[in-house]
Amino acid sequence: MIGIVDYNMGNLASVINGFKKMGADIAIESNPKKLKNYSKLILPGVGAFGDAMEHLKQNGMDSAIKEYASSGKPLIGICLGMQLLFESSEEFGDHKGLGLIEGKVVAFKQDKFDHKLKVPQMGWNELFIQKETPIFKNLPKEFYLYFVHSYHVECRDEYAIGKTYYGYEFVSAVQKDNIYGIQPHPEKSHNNGLKIIENFIKL
Repeated sequence: MIGIVDYNMGNLASVINGFKKMGADIAIESNPKKLKNYSKLILPGVGAFGDAMEHLKQNGMDSAIKEYASSGKPLIGICLGMQLLFESSEEFGDHKGLGLIEGKVVAFKQDKFDHKLKVPQMGWNELFIQKETPIFKNLPKEFYLYFVHSYHVECRDEYAIGKTYYGYEFVSAVQKDNIYGIQPHPEKSHNNGLKIIENFIKL
């Protein structure tokens, strides 16, 4: 059984539908004490980083996610959920994250020609695989996924399994041991995204 963390940040329907389409047995979970019962965990999210962390802290879900991550079972953060895996974010102030992966979340800056980038980045863009990893199994070295975000992560290259170009290169997918994160929305990315979902289910 795969659990999807419900903390009142975003519509879970599209994520659930994407996983069910690929045959997953999935359930929404808002009780932090029950996270340990799942074989895999999804941390989704749409919205502001600070608000999301407040919601996670309200009933101890933040601590439960950290405990789950330490169990060695697969955990994936999607979009805002990926950003929450990191130590901090500069979105609307300075906010502490879950700290499961070393790095921070920053706003899109100007491109190399000093042009202001249009944010959010919204639409299809390429992800370039940086390392072999189970969640990208049987996908080409570069492929399109659907993005909607105004902030991105900065972290060491050892955690970067995917990068994307939007004005400049940024990290769009990460892995640290059993912890995965992907900035675009696989559940909205047609066949390529469904393949990522299928690969995560098979971990």
